Amino acid sequence: MNKKALYWTLQIVGWTAYGLLNIYLAYLGERLSSQQATGQLILVPFYISITHLYRNFIISNGWLKIIIQKLVVRVIIACLILSIINYAFLFGISSILGLLDPAFDLNPIVIFLSILANLILYFLWSLVYFMYHYVENYNRSLKYDAAMNEIELNNLKSQLNPHFIFNALNSVRALVDEDPAKAKNSITQLSNILRNSLILDKKRLINFNDELNTVIDFLALEKIRYEERLTTEFIIHPDSYKYQVPPLMIQTLVENGIKHGISNLTYGGKLSIETQLDNKKCLNIFIRNSGSFKLDKRRKNKGFGLENTKQRLKLIFDNEASFNIKNESEGNVLTTVKIPQVNY
Repeated sequence: MNKKALYWTLQIVGWTAYGLLNIYLAYLGERLSSQQATGQLILVPFYISITHLYRNFIISNGWLKIIIQKLVVRVIIACLILSIINYAFLFGISSILGLLDPAFDLNPIVIFLSILANLILYFLWSLVYFMYHYVENYNRSLKYDAAMNEIELNNLKSQLNPHFIFNALNSVRALVDEDPAKAKNSITQLSNILRNSLILDKKRLINFNDELNTVIDFLALEKIRYEERLTTEFIIHPDSYKYQVPPLMIQTLVENGIKHGISNLTYGGKLSIETQLDNKKCLNIFIRNSGSFKLDKRRKNKGFGLENTKQRLKLIFDNEASFNIKNESEGNVLTTVKIPQVNY
């Protein structure tokens, strides 16, 4: 049902139900007459019409965009005017139907209470109307934010894959002339990595096991290139496989550790990946590599892989995930990523 059809359905059904309720209450009080029933039925199209005109007034004057502090005063004044019009119309209908009792209906206290009751009625109508639009705008805002996040994530991944493929091809190229047999083997490793990256390209999160397999293939490719200059170690908690991580996230951090750490050392170094679960059931991923981490705060570009990882973690997990990189006293760089458990 579209918004227009929903509006008219609620208007007709709501005000008709209100009129029938008044008739039923008069019947229970043994005060119901045919004139009173007719009067209540006449009031139904009046309520529908006057609130519809009120709605058009709200839209044309841009009240849906006004802050709530200013809106409340305007709504109360509008409801008071509607209540006075409502009383005048009811007074006229009562006169026509012969239901008017001047001694009672013209009593100032009766007039005041009648206007007050109608003011509350129109205020409740206004409350429902504005709440509907508030919820609708809030949902629209959430959908917009989600769409923008998805677009930004896709942009980050589209930047990541060419960067990753370019570096992997460089690794293969280095072996073509030096050792054709190893180059052939490395091409097989590369094809496995590329196949996985293409399959996982459209996914926001993937199983930890799939990401780990990509990392293992990547390190196998790098070990062919660096030979004894690169040693690796895996210490994986058994429950790690229950978690999901952003695709190519660990691989990017591993590549960053090799490129900016181990490759700059004459005798190479060691890279280890360890996972643990903390007391909040978050997956903590520790990536250690030989070398040192240097960050020039004056540089606008603080590292493609690191910034990409930070942005993706923020977009996907908001503040539930964390990222940190620091130098350890043993001459190692420690990169830590905390991932919450999610169900998709």
